[in-house]
Amino acid sequence: MELNGLVILGFFLFPIIRGLARMFGLYAVVEECQAQVFTLFGKVIGTIDEPGLKFPIIIFGPRALLVPFFGKRYMVGTALKQNYLRSQMVNSEEGTPMGVGIWYEMRVNDPVAYLFNNTSPEKSLEANVANSTISTLSNLEMEKMLEDRHSLSRTVRSSVSPLSEKWGYQLGSVYIRKVEFTDRQMVDNITEKVVKRLVQVTSAMKQDGENRVGLIKSETANRVSQKLAEASAARPDIVGSTLNEIAQQDSEVLQAVIEVMETQNLLNSNASVEIVPANTNVLVQMGEGRREAVQTNGSLGGAMLQGAY
Repeated sequence: MELNGLVILGFFLFPIIRGLARMFGLYAVVEECQAQVFTLFGKVIGTIDEPGLKFPIIIFGPRALLVPFFGKRYMVGTALKQNYLRSQMVNSEEGTPMGVGIWYEMRVNDPVAYLFNNTSPEKSLEANVANSTISTLSNLEMEKMLEDRHSLSRTVRSSVSPLSEKWGYQLGSVYIRKVEFTDRQMVDNITEKVVKRLVQVTSAMKQDGENRVGLIKSETANRVSQKLAEASAARPDIVGSTLNEIAQQDSEVLQAVIEVMETQNLLNSNASVEIVPANTNVLVQMGEGRREAVQTNGSLGGAMLQGAY
C-alpha cells in the first residue's frame, strides 16, 4: 500500500516539479531548427542552438538561475524560409513598364544579430531585395532583361548578402522567376507580332521542306533513269552473248529462240496478221487474176484509141 501511495504521489508531483524546474531555468528543451538566446540585465550571456535537453546552469554557470527573474529567454527559428515578391515595377531601356517577380531563400544564422540589430529584419530584408532588384534591372535592354535572368539574380544576391548578414540573415538562392508586361495593349501588340512571325517561319520551313523533297525526288529520278539506261545498254550485250552460247551448243535451239523472239515482237507490236493455210494456191490464183485484169485493161485501151481515131 505504501508503494502504491508513493507511485500515485509521484504521478501528481512529477509534472509540478518539472514545471517548477523549467520555470526556474534548470533545464531547456531545444527543438530542431531552433536557437535559444539568454539575456541577463539586458546583456546576452549565451546562445544554445543544438537540439536536445540542455541545462543552462552547466553551460552558463550559476547566473543562469537569475535569467527567469532578471533576464529573458528568446526563441529564434533557424529553419530555411522562402519568400516571393510579385510584380516589382521596373522600366526597360526602351521605356517599357514591366513587372518582375523574384524568389529568394533566407535562414537565420546569427540569432543575436537577428534579435537586436534590427527591429523587423524580415521586412527589412524584403525591402532590400526589392530595392536591389529594381536598381539592378531598371534601364536594362528588354532582351537582356528577359534572357539574362540567371546573371541578374546573382547580381541581386551579391548586393543584398552583406547587409542581410548584419541583420543575422544568411541569404540563400535568389532567382528572378518572372518578367511580365504590365501594359495590356503592348502585350496584344507583341502577341500579334509573335503570331505573324511564327506564321512566317512556318511558311518558310514548309517551303524549304517542299524544296528539299523536290530535290530528293529529282535526284532519285535521275539515278533511276541512269540505272535503267545502263540496264537497257547492257541488255543487247547479254542477249547477244547468250545467243552466241546457244548457237555454239545447238543451232536448232537458236533458230527456235529467234522465232519465239520474232513472234513475241510481232505480238507486242499489235499489228494485224493474215494467216494463210499451208499447201494452198492462193498466191497463184491472185497472180492469174492480176494477169487477166491487165489483159482486159489493155484491150479496152486499144478500143478507146481506135474510137478516137
